[in-house]
Amino acid sequence: MSRDVFVTGVGMIPFAKPGAHEPYPQMAAKATAIALADAGIGYDQIQQAYVGYVYGDSTAGQRSLYEVGLTGIPIVNVNNNCSTGSTALFLARQAVASGAVDCVLALGFEHMNPGALGAQFPDRPSPFDRFDQATEELVGHGEIPLALRYFGGAGLAHMNQYGTQLSTFAKIRAKASRHAANNPVALFRTPVTEEQVLAAPVMWPGVMTRLMACPPTCGAAAAIVCSEAFAARHGLDRSVRIKAQAMTTDSPATFEGRDMREIVGFSMARAAAQQVYAEAGVGPEDIDVVELHDCFAHNELLSYEALGLCPVGGAEKFVCDGDNTYGGKVVTNPSGGLLSKGHPLGATGLAQCTELVQQLRGTADKRQVKDARLALQHNLGLGGACVVTLYERV
Repeated sequence: MSRDVFVTGVGMIPFAKPGAHEPYPQMAAKATAIALADAGIGYDQIQQAYVGYVYGDSTAGQRSLYEVGLTGIPIVNVNNNCSTGSTALFLARQAVASGAVDCVLALGFEHMNPGALGAQFPDRPSPFDRFDQATEELVGHGEIPLALRYFGGAGLAHMNQYGTQLSTFAKIRAKASRHAANNPVALFRTPVTEEQVLAAPVMWPGVMTRLMACPPTCGAAAAIVCSEAFAARHGLDRSVRIKAQAMTTDSPATFEGRDMREIVGFSMARAAAQQVYAEAGVGPEDIDVVELHDCFAHNELLSYEALGLCPVGGAEKFVCDGDNTYGGKVVTNPSGGLLSKGHPLGATGLAQCTELVQQLRGTADKRQVKDARLALQHNLGLGGACVVTLYERV
């Protein structure tokens, strides 16, 4: 049994730099309140909740939602690295689609520390040990933080194979800033030029500058999904439906490919996208707007190819032709993406959901993609998991 699932309420708070934000329970409660108000229902109508975060103690999801209400519902805590928010949404959608419940909350938040990400439990095997070993063998540069080595190394592999220029990654970052200028909840709203991106402090000579990496941020976002019968019974918005969704994890190609693009999830993302297209009966050429996982400008470029938005090896032309923005083939990251909006790990997937629902409702103001009907979301977590979701305007 599989029922249609509608996103009837979304909400997020502006993301902030570490130290410039409220504690996580307050951030999460505010995002939930916005989503409930957007849906037009009370918390007492939520039957289950899936709450995602990466850096926090067990049952932080309960601690957050107890700020909203004590209704005794099942609350499931979710951690899937950077794809945590979309994993919470994946579970919420499954619960409704299966017929188990009619109305579910997916919530994500993150209360991060400044600086590069690091291990929280150094006294036991790291879930990234195989990724770290492969990265050391393929790119070395042990003096560079691992996240930069992962995605910078993947970008370098593309540069080496296809002659991709550093300036192409700078163009992606500049595009993100132009989009973010119209987003009132983006962290960085000042446009930057390609030249300014290239002139930023160098993090890896010839491979990456600081502006090509997303900032660590704190924040929260939420979505409410429900069945068609529930929405009709309560007079809720049914304009946005989850048409298809897939989650994938790593395959042998991740390590056997001996390619940094595989280490950062290229095949994992491509498999999820292909499953979604097949389930929905559409192709990448049918997509109007995309929110994809641009933790680094390099990963945005790789994701164009993984999602089928352009041919493999054709991402540089895709960027230089302007096919990734307004007036091109498909608008990517109209929100400004992680590069400009920020990346609080547990909240990111639900912030992407919020943007795309607004786009399909036609309420995205100056960011609005004209006549948007199909919207694709891509949220990647190393270690690994990838969630791809296709939303449809009904």
